[in-house]
Parts: sequence; structure tokens; C-alpha cells
Amino acid sequence: MTPAGEPPVQSDGPWQYVGLGCMMLGAGLFGGGMVGVLAAKVAGWARHCPSNPDTGAPCDWGLYWFIGAAAGAILLPAVVLFLRRRGRTAAHKSD
Repeated sequence: MTPAGEPPVQSDGPWQYVGLGCMMLGAGLFGGGMVGVLAAKVAGWARHCPSNPDTGAPCDWGLYWFIGAAAGAILLPAVVLFLRRRGRTAAHKSD
């Protein structure tokens, strides 16, 4: 508890970035995977590759999912942490 009138102290440690990065890793993994499967649908349509008649899954969807998931798991946390760090740096410079 802080005494009345004093603002709470913010920590600038690495743990806030670790927590945010881990959350964004999961979101980027699944979001990128979904975009990859959409790309597989478009690529299958362009190559005239028939989808699986039982499930409707496009050709080579696993490869496209893996590439999209890997890209999303790297790019989304990197962009979010970069923007967060840039915003905090700008806030510290204005103080």
C-alpha cells in the first residue's frame, strides 16, 4: 500500500514483458495458423487441388498451418513488445 497522495511505483523489470510475450505467443500461434489454412485454401483453389471430401480440408493444409503458426508466433509477440517498449520509452522521455 502506498501512502495517500503518492502514485504507485511501476516496475520496469522484464517480467511484465515475459507475461505479455507469452500471451501473445499463443494468440500469434493460433491466429497465424488460421491465416495459413486460409492461404492453403486459396493455393489449393489456384492449383485445382481437390480438398478432402470427408472433412473439406485443403491440400497440404498442415504445411501451410505450420508456416503460418510459426510466423504468427514470432511476429505478433515481437510487434506487440516493440510497440509497448517504444510507448514506455516515450512516456519516460516526456517526464
